[in-house]
Amino acid sequence: MLLGFKTELKLNNQQRTELLKHCGVARHAWNWGLGLTKQILDWNEENPTEKIKFPTAIDLHKWLVALVKSECPWYYECSKSTPQGALRALRIAWKYCFEKKKGVPQFKKKGQHDNFTLEGTVKILGNCKIQVPKIGVLKTYERLPFGFAVPYGGFPACRAVSPQVQPKSVTISREADRWFISLRFDVPREALRVEDSIRQTSQQESLNVSIVGVDLGVLNLATLSTGEIIEGAKSYKKYKDKLARMQWLNRHKIQGLANWKKAQMQVARLHRKIANIRKDTLHKLTTLLAKNHGVIVIEDLNVSGMMANGKLAASIQDMGFFEFRRQLTYKCELYGSKLVIADRWFPSSKTCSKCGTVKKELSLKERTFECDCGLSLNRDLNAAINLKNYSSIAAS
Repeated sequence: MLLGFKTELKLNNQQRTELLKHCGVARHAWNWGLGLTKQILDWNEENPTEKIKFPTAIDLHKWLVALVKSECPWYYECSKSTPQGALRALRIAWKYCFEKKKGVPQFKKKGQHDNFTLEGTVKILGNCKIQVPKIGVLKTYERLPFGFAVPYGGFPACRAVSPQVQPKSVTISREADRWFISLRFDVPREALRVEDSIRQTSQQESLNVSIVGVDLGVLNLATLSTGEIIEGAKSYKKYKDKLARMQWLNRHKIQGLANWKKAQMQVARLHRKIANIRKDTLHKLTTLLAKNHGVIVIEDLNVSGMMANGKLAASIQDMGFFEFRRQLTYKCELYGSKLVIADRWFPSSKTCSKCGTVKKELSLKERTFECDCGLSLNRDLNAAINLKNYSSIAAS
């Protein structure tokens, strides 16, 4: 299975310059490919009888080599896999757009979401060193998964992969003034050996009988069927006023000057802090669920539809429902748990968890679920219990 590992890089000024060059090449390739594909779509719309086949990532790269590289010699200063990765990502973005999963791809601006992908001869040389194409040896602050126990970060407590297993690809990205490298390993399942086999067996026995329903919400991140309530980080709400003030103070600064760059960096650092707090909360919760429960039941939430509610959109984004499901999906596979997705139209909030009666109306203001059978329960806890019972319904 594929495992990922992300850590911060320890760079000097020369290496930062090299990384910025690669980011520039990736951004230029993306923007060039996006402009070309939009022209093809416009032509096909205006000339339905003379349509041009929409290009693949390979086609785009062939055209890039023939048309662009000769006019842009600085492409040869960077790894050839950098524009290839950008065009591959662009083609995937168009695929999601055609499938109505995401919107139309946008042009990239310098300094925003800088990243690039490298493939080829990628080798982990030691605990804190990795060799990548064209750039050379890069150092990290954190030990890399090579010949020792894999660090916690979505990984189980297991032995590291053998030195022969090297990353399939690496993605280097910039967040404010810090650079990060993401490694992707294709590790056989038998290579993930838990240190204590006795503890693994006892945990597996408890997992087989443990079922939990998880109801996500805006007031609290998650309510478990066991009665536990997990509060969300609400990091954006906490730092919203500070972020607004920093952006307001930057309104009259002249773009491109030193003070403007300094203020922009402060804003970017705060955005990074907000995102990291949210990710930390989600990682702790999803790891707790995947390691301690055999079956986890969640709702198939229509997040995009929920975002249409202007009053709740900011709170929903702050909780990170989509990221919660993404993390829980791969962690359940990693730890051997089963993730059950309840049907989107399953009335978990309107159903009585005691007698099964379904209410026709239940407003958001009603925080307590009351039934004629005598049940009076917090509505989120009632929904979580119904989700727990859904697993037996789905199995039957």
